[in-house]
Amino acid sequence: MSKTAIIGAFNTPFGSFIKRDRETKEVTDLKTIYQLIVDAGRGALEDAGIDHQEIDGIWLGSCSPSLFVNQEHIAPWALEVAPEVFRFLPASRVENACATSTTAIHHAVYAVESGRFNMVLVIGVEKMTLLDTQGVTHALACCSHWDSEGARGMTFPGLFAEYAKEYQKRYGLSDDQFFQMRATLAALMYRNGLENPLAHFGKGGPADRLGLTSAEAIRNLPEEKNPMIAPPLRLHDCSLISDGAAAVVITRTDRAQRLGRPTVEIAGIGHSTERLPIEVRPNMHEFLGAKDAVRKAFAEARITPADLDLVEVHDCFTIAGLLCTEALGLSADGKAGYDYLEGRFTHEDACPVNLSGGLKAKGHPVGATGASMHALIYKQLVGQPIGRVHGGQPEIGALLNVGGSGVTNAVSVLRRIN
Repeated sequence: MSKTAIIGAFNTPFGSFIKRDRETKEVTDLKTIYQLIVDAGRGALEDAGIDHQEIDGIWLGSCSPSLFVNQEHIAPWALEVAPEVFRFLPASRVENACATSTTAIHHAVYAVESGRFNMVLVIGVEKMTLLDTQGVTHALACCSHWDSEGARGMTFPGLFAEYAKEYQKRYGLSDDQFFQMRATLAALMYRNGLENPLAHFGKGGPADRLGLTSAEAIRNLPEEKNPMIAPPLRLHDCSLISDGAAAVVITRTDRAQRLGRPTVEIAGIGHSTERLPIEVRPNMHEFLGAKDAVRKAFAEARITPADLDLVEVHDCFTIAGLLCTEALGLSADGKAGYDYLEGRFTHEDACPVNLSGGLKAKGHPVGATGASMHALIYKQLVGQPIGRVHGGQPEIGALLNVGGSGVTNAVSVLRRIN
């Protein structure tokens, strides 16, 4: 089976691209989902330096465009990236909650490996901020098991709070100790985000204005600035509601090498699915599905955690950041919080976590998150880092993208080969 590689990538800025009139409540869309798709697709093609006619298939990941922007059947819009050339190409949408665009990338990998496609474009996108908080909460709750969770008022902060409570109980952490661990992870993400010009919480943003670069600064916030959302999770345990898009161009590794492009091989992938309702899972102190996806991807890539030079983890909530760090084997079970407290996983560490700022600071437009993880690791590996720079010369990176409450778990191992 021939391997596949990324030869170009692009990430739009992430943020809240709307204007809301405080008096009339009227909302103006400053950058539509249609603009985001075109910007990301064109950016990735330009980065790859290829003729548009070489693309023979498109995959687009978008989690819930029907609820967020009243647009189903969104994949055909990707033809507008190059309408005169892309007309009549096959274009398909993929949905898998917050792991949507990593799943889209994996589908594209399967297509290229099959030999039916030679070079493909994958775009991930979400436009979330046109809805108010209640609307976003409902749209995301549709990614839970509706009958037993969403319909009963269970939100995603509530679902991940269940993981947090079980984790704290399992490992005997005091409230103060557990808060410090989570705040330390959040502060690291905010520091990294300040270096990322694409980040939702970048320079000049709330984390910058409030000086949230240490756990102590987060601890010292007044209650109204860090309210309890779902005990024990507070506002600054949660990721952002964002707009944005990212895209990658994928082809066979041997073809990429012949083109002479900076090439990052997709050396291994893993996709594991946990049962949807949390009430049927006995393992609410760990991401068992994520561990299984990691095992599959690492086996295919023939690596161990010690081989990793950088990772992007799915820190939709700080507890998810801890659990993903453990699932990747960078920390022993129950030890990730201690490792963050000891100062591990910064840009100077052997394996930094979320140089981008992660979902916590870069932002989390749900359908774009996985593609963004791929794009920004690719940029780090080819020596064109966006934002925080790796302290060495990284060769191998991995990402763990999680959809739902630990349900869809998608892992990619990326290896620079030239």
